[in-house]
Amino acid sequence: MNSKNPIGIFDSGIGGLTIAAAISDLLPNEQLIYFGDTKHLPYGNKKNKEIQFYSEKITDFLLQKKCKAVVMACNSASSIAFKNVLKQTKNKSLLFNVIDPVVDYVIENNAIKNLGVIGTNVTISSNAYEKKIQTYRKDINICSLSTPLLASLIEDDNKRGYQNELRIYLENKILIGVDSLILGCTHYPLIETEINDFYNSQVNIISSLTHVAQNIKKTLRKNNLLNITHNKNQHQFYVSNYTEKFQKKTELFFSSSIILQEENIF
Repeated sequence: MNSKNPIGIFDSGIGGLTIAAAISDLLPNEQLIYFGDTKHLPYGNKKNKEIQFYSEKITDFLLQKKCKAVVMACNSASSIAFKNVLKQTKNKSLLFNVIDPVVDYVIENNAIKNLGVIGTNVTISSNAYEKKIQTYRKDINICSLSTPLLASLIEDDNKRGYQNELRIYLENKILIGVDSLILGCTHYPLIETEINDFYNSQVNIISSLTHVAQNIKKTLRKNNLLNITHNKNQHQFYVSNYTEKFQKKTELFFSSSIILQEENIF
């Protein structure tokens, strides 16, 4: 591993771009290599073995690109495939997921007593957040709700669709009385304003973006892998299935000079 090597990031679709943008903002000297598995999105309704297989194949691709770190910018992959990928990256690159930094924040925040978690079927059924948080904070009441339609509706930019579904989900009695809400999908920061409006800014909305980026910066510095010199190398963006829609979505987070490349690694 070398400090000038890139950071690899992957997700099934555009959700991971929110993480990539947060990392780029905090660490402007770092080159990013992003892989969007658009051929298999969304991961949230896939079988565990499928998610593990896709995650391992993409990680192989990023390791071939000499990435010093791999970021699993997907809650479904983070909850199901992290242990497998950790073995795969051992002594080759650092590995990050989007769950642990949020868990650390919750554990350290004594004001949180009634916590809601929304996410895909896979993430919610894994109980990843509950298991990790209640190992250290048994005093927190955790209410989890699967919100399976949101990611696809956000991916399709179906505003009316996701607004209607979001209201139905957030009105569910399971979430009544929460003081904090974890956005357990990297697509959800794209509708954080709507979620905040629903709660009239009275609920602590917990997004992974800042926490993940800060954790990556801290860990890179600890391992002497922070790139402290200006990196002239452009970010690289790959997808398993090229679409004009994804190209346009990429340009919302990064400059229009981004070249989106299709790479069939499966």
